Amino acid sequence: MGGKTDRVREDRNLNTPFAETLSIGLLVAVLVCAVVRPFNWPEAVVAVPAAGIAMATGAISWDHVREEAEHLGPVIGFLAAVLVLARCCDDEGLFRACGAWMARWAAGRPGRLLTAVFALASAITAVLSLDATIVLLTPVVFATAARMGARPKPHVYACTHLSNTASLLLPVSNLTNLLAFSAAGLSFTHFGALMALPWLVAIGAEYVVFRRFFRRDLGTAASSAAVDEAPPAMPLFALVTVVCTLAGFVVASALGIDPAWSALAGALVLVGRALVRRRTTPLTVVRAAAPGFLAFVLALGIVVRAVVDNGLSDALGRLLPDGTGLPALLAIAALAAVLANLINNLPAVLVLLPLTAPAGSGPVLAMLLGVNIGPNLTYAGSLATLLWRRILHQHDHGVDLREFTRLGLIAVPAALVPAVTALWLSLQLFGA
Repeated sequence: MGGKTDRVREDRNLNTPFAETLSIGLLVAVLVCAVVRPFNWPEAVVAVPAAGIAMATGAISWDHVREEAEHLGPVIGFLAAVLVLARCCDDEGLFRACGAWMARWAAGRPGRLLTAVFALASAITAVLSLDATIVLLTPVVFATAARMGARPKPHVYACTHLSNTASLLLPVSNLTNLLAFSAAGLSFTHFGALMALPWLVAIGAEYVVFRRFFRRDLGTAASSAAVDEAPPAMPLFALVTVVCTLAGFVVASALGIDPAWSALAGALVLVGRALVRRRTTPLTVVRAAAPGFLAFVLALGIVVRAVVDNGLSDALGRLLPDGTGLPALLAIAALAAVLANLINNLPAVLVLLPLTAPAGSGPVLAMLLGVNIGPNLTYAGSLATLLWRRILHQHDHGVDLREFTRLGLIAVPAALVPAVTALWLSLQLFGA
C-alpha cells in the first residue's frame, strides 16, 4: 500500500520524542482505566483529562482536535439516538417478549435455546447495535436460562461474541462501522450487500464452534416449565418504529442524509409516546443517552489522534500490505484483529482508517472484519465485552479468563478467515 503513509501524514504540532511518549502514555492510561475502572469510575473520568493534557501540551494541534470533533460528532449523535431508541424498546417490553419467545421455542432444550439466542442476538445487534444486545438482551437471556433450568454460560457467552461478530452487517450496527462507513464511500445498501455474506459466514462459524465447545453444557437436560407460561404481548408500536427507522436509514443514505437523523426520528417517536403516557421523564431519557460514555468516545478519539500524529501511523503503514487481493485482505484483517486486542477496537479503527481508506472500500471492510471479530479473543478487545463482563458480575456469574480466551482462540480464526474470504467474493460480485 505504497504512499499511504504520505497521504495521511499532515503537519505535526510536536512530533517529538516527548510528544510521542506522552501521547502513548495517555492512551495506555485511558485504556487501562476503561478496563479496570478504579473506584468504579466512569471511563470519561480519565479520558477527558487525558484529552485535555494532549491539547494543552501540543501533542495534538488544535486544527486536528477540531477535525476529530467534526468527524466524530455525527457518529456520537447517532450513538446517543440509538441508545435512547433501544432503551425505549426495552421499556415498551420488546426484549421481555423476545425472552418469552426464546423460552417457548426452546421447549426446555438448551441446544434450541442457543439457536434462538444466536438468531435473536444477531438480529438485534444488526438493527439496534451491539449495545442493545449487551445491555438489554443479556439480562433477558440470563432470566430465560434460569426459568428453563439451563446452564447460562453458553447463552450469555453467545451474547458477547455476537455483539461483536454480528455487528458486521450494517453501518448502524456498531460505532466502528459508522466510522468506516463514510470513509469507505459506499451507500447504505451497498455496504449491507458487501457485508451480508461475511456476516452470515462469521455467525455460522461461531455457531459451529459454540455447539462443540459447550457440548456438555448444552447436553444437560432443562425443565420446560417456562413453556406453559402465557407470553407477554408483542409491543407492535415499538416494533413498527424500529422497522421504519431501519427503512429510514436506507432512504437517508440514498438522499445523502446522515443516518443519525433517522435514528433521532425513531428515538423521538418512542420518547414522545413514553412522555405522553408518563412512562419516562426527560432526565431518564438523558441518562439513557449515556452522556458520560459519549464524552469518553470523543476524548478517546482525540487521544488516539495524538498517538497517530506522533508516529504510530508511520509504523503501521509499513506493516500494511499493498493490493486488494485475498492475501492482502487477510493480512489487513489479521493486523486489525491483533491491534484491537492490544489497544481496543475503537482506537484501532481510528488508527487504521486513514491508512486503509486511500486503497478503497475493500481494505476498509477487511479492517472492519478484523476489529469486529478479533475482540472476541480478550476482555479488552472491545468496550462491549467490558460492559458485558460488568453485567455478568451483577448477576453473580463469574467469567473464567482461561476459558474465555480458549474459546476466543478457536472462534476468532474460525470466523475471521472464512469471513474475509466471503468479503473477497462479495467484492467480486458487487464491486468495490
